[in-house]
Amino acid sequence: MSAAPGGPDVLPATGGIPPHPGLARGPVYLDYNATTPVDPRVAEAMLPHLTDFFGNPSSSHPFSEAPRQALAEARTQVAGLLGARPGEIVLTASGSEADLLALRGAVLASGCSRPHMITQATEHPAVLETCRALERLHGARVTVLPVDRHGLVDPAALAGALTEDTVLVSVMAANNETGALQPITELAALAHEHGALFHCDAAQAVGKIPIDVEALGVDLLTVVGHKMYAPKGAAALYVRDGVRIEPVVYGGGQEHGLRAGTENVALAVALGAAARIATEELTAGAPARVAALRDDLHARLVAAFPGRVHLNGPERERLPNTLNVGIDGVLGYELLAAAGGIAASPGSACHSGAHTPSPVLTAMGLEPARGLGALRLSLGRWTTSAEIEAAVTALTEGAAAL
Repeated sequence: MSAAPGGPDVLPATGGIPPHPGLARGPVYLDYNATTPVDPRVAEAMLPHLTDFFGNPSSSHPFSEAPRQALAEARTQVAGLLGARPGEIVLTASGSEADLLALRGAVLASGCSRPHMITQATEHPAVLETCRALERLHGARVTVLPVDRHGLVDPAALAGALTEDTVLVSVMAANNETGALQPITELAALAHEHGALFHCDAAQAVGKIPIDVEALGVDLLTVVGHKMYAPKGAAALYVRDGVRIEPVVYGGGQEHGLRAGTENVALAVALGAAARIATEELTAGAPARVAALRDDLHARLVAAFPGRVHLNGPERERLPNTLNVGIDGVLGYELLAAAGGIAASPGSACHSGAHTPSPVLTAMGLEPARGLGALRLSLGRWTTSAEIEAAVTALTEGAAAL
């Protein structure tokens, strides 16, 4: 692989970004939807707040000044990525916590004795399990909408499910397994017509495609740091100005009173730095580069397994980095085990040694055999064309071994 003019350690295939040290000695990493390596630029930005700038940002002495300013800048950077205002960003410790704050917060603040909420079948467990808990503990009524064979919600189904008691609709922006992009703008408009709030778990979408909360019309939106090259433990919830929700942690009034506890400034700075880099990459056309690699991967697999490769999910309305395919005649988890040299996720879940198709693929109506044959191959910032070629070779050799 030739070096870029800027130096021997710069890869032109990744847009001029230096190689990542964590990926240098392992297999080809195609599991970016599970988690992303921390960008060294993000780590560099947060480091001073683990060493020099230790003050409590809520204090009034000089040691608090730098942390307080860093928090404000991080909030501004996250807001800039979303088209939001800094005061609408609530920092949390995970996407699951942000989802909890959004769903529980909206339901408990509604004042309804038996509030109605709507979600859909392929949501992340952080949303589905929170809905079940609200049903069990707070008397909420939950409607789970079906999806079509591509994993998409029909807006007509939402329109038919909305009632005068509906207080919240929660639909993800992009599915973590298939990359399917839901029609959020249309769904949010329908919710608002019935006076309901709209929450969007955008964990997989933020940083990969442009997200503008005003254009989408959402009231609440979840952002997850470790899906966009920040450390785990850094996340945020966008809360539209004027939307009232119940706090998730009570106490000192931090994060606009919605999440008490002294802020982790280092992680906030990391999230902000990741948001700034993502904004720059979106402007520079990074999604198109990754989509071209994804499509090359798909084409190479089709050529390697003629007539046997099936795309799971929509062909167009999906994330640029995500390819979920099934290969006839092999089981996904067995193929990955036999292939070696590639780190990716099968389209099945293992429970006590028994494999079952993922709930997402099952909800899409895929027969069990096709679900068990699925592979989720997700690309990212450091994926190169050479890695795509190596991954296809590994999968081809693995299938031959089986």
